[in-house]
Amino acid sequence: MTAPTVRPASEPVQNKRSSWMVFGLANVVVVTVLALALWYLLVDPEWSPLRSYPEPYTALLFWGIIAVVGMGFNQEFAAFAKFRQPVKGLVIVAVAAVFAAVMTYGLAHLWGSVDVSFAAEREGDLGYFTGALWVLFAFVVYVMSVVNWNHWPSSLTGLTQPWLGAAQIIVLIVPTTALYLVFGLPSLATWTREGSALMDTNTAIGVFYSIVVSIVMTGLLAQNWPWRAAGSPTRVALVATAGNTVVGIVLYFGLQALAHLVLGPDDVAELGATLPIFSAQIGVCWVFWMIVWANCFGNSPTAGSAARNVVVRVLITFVLGTTTFVSYYFFAASAVLHEPAITSRMNGNALGWVDWWVLWALVYVLCFESLGLSKLRPHSDPSGAVEDGRPLGDTISH
Repeated sequence: MTAPTVRPASEPVQNKRSSWMVFGLANVVVVTVLALALWYLLVDPEWSPLRSYPEPYTALLFWGIIAVVGMGFNQEFAAFAKFRQPVKGLVIVAVAAVFAAVMTYGLAHLWGSVDVSFAAEREGDLGYFTGALWVLFAFVVYVMSVVNWNHWPSSLTGLTQPWLGAAQIIVLIVPTTALYLVFGLPSLATWTREGSALMDTNTAIGVFYSIVVSIVMTGLLAQNWPWRAAGSPTRVALVATAGNTVVGIVLYFGLQALAHLVLGPDDVAELGATLPIFSAQIGVCWVFWMIVWANCFGNSPTAGSAARNVVVRVLITFVLGTTTFVSYYFFAASAVLHEPAITSRMNGNALGWVDWWVLWALVYVLCFESLGLSKLRPHSDPSGAVEDGRPLGDTISH
């Protein structure tokens, strides 16, 4: 009888990491191919027959993302549980598309006939943009209500899905609209006095998207640390709101500094008053990788201490996000996506293309559950590991 083979203790861990790396990279490839193919068909300024760029494409995109957020994050796709793939994914996409079309064209053509601030005919496509800006504040409120608040305050009612999510969606319209009316609409409405807005549009987008970055970073990469230490659900929600606001403002200034460093003085001078929005432009690249890392790469690493794991995740996704930002603006936007120039060296709008990339990541990974990649999915799911009492990746990957 021969002695049993003893494998090194590190080997199973390495195999698991390799499996998640392969699965994660496969998802990124599929999502990118899908996003590019549909971009060329539906959006591309030179190749698409629809001539939808930049509007109503951008408005449809934003409303489509928030529809997926509502069905997937807030309701956890419970209303579609009876369907099997790929029917489940197709139905979710159809509902999101109808919702996006109704909101985009309803605001631009129906409400726009009442308030020309929203009218489709408004110069520079500002009417479409004015209506879609509500979604920025919805990103803040609706995503935070799931990944940081754990469905509070609807969770206090004892409701189950999909009614829990439906109640949450309805209740959160109020704070979302309040933020929009205070920080968003005044700088765009035709009936407001010039200079009366608390923030110009570029600054508002830069600041509030930086808060979204904080929400996703603490909610996904850090499993709601440190906010979860507050105790009761109500205290956690209050502390998370205050904490993400503070961290988001700090990130806004940090990302502004990074934009100055990465872009250089000539591009900064050409961008002028639009530079504050570049905190959001870098931020959306970072958010893409945070979502993908948590849902496709198993939120690795998971084996070390909680603090070390979070720091490594943040650094990895930040480097990937910054690399994506540079690659997009100085190469892909012009050579691959055919977007117009914004400076002598830069093209495009990352809040357009990268949010499109985010949308199809959510659609493929969450709505279609990485259809076709089941053989690559690891048997031992790192996202099911428990760190500090909270399942990794359990918030968005429902």
